[in-house]
Amino acid sequence: MLHEVNIAGLTLDPSSNTPILILKLVENDQSIPIWIGLLEATSIASVLQNIDFGRPMTHDLFKTFIGQVDIDVAKVEVCDLKDNTFFAKIYFISEKKSFSMDARPSDAIAMAIRFQAPIFVDDKVIEKFKTDSGEYEIQDKSEEGKKWAEYLEKLSPDDFGKYKV
Repeated sequence: MLHEVNIAGLTLDPSSNTPILILKLVENDQSIPIWIGLLEATSIASVLQNIDFGRPMTHDLFKTFIGQVDIDVAKVEVCDLKDNTFFAKIYFISEKKSFSMDARPSDAIAMAIRFQAPIFVDDKVIEKFKTDSGEYEIQDKSEEGKKWAEYLEKLSPDDFGKYKV
């Protein structure tokens, strides 16, 4: 089953300065953090903050191209999580056919917001983030893993957007 999500915000991992994209389920308060690259975070943030760079970024160029061939983005789906790597699909539609393409979630979401397409997360991804008690399960028992678990546990909605990307 698919669950619609919104972008709750972008923040920075304080220990590595890596951007984190926070997705929030529409149906409840559950959030899913996805560590992404700086260029992808900049691409997402530029649309969210209505920033125009004057020259097209890669996602803007791709949007222009697919618009020229009369294709639209119907939806984006974060469809799996394997070995700490998220997987996504972009669903395209045109008068002649519909098709999907594999993509990194950050690229898929950068495209979705440009086309104002809905973003969904599959059940199997959500299951990776919750336990019966509603708390995060710490799988990495190392000091680094405990530090990450503590950081994620303390995240609040006020932290989203705390850092500009």
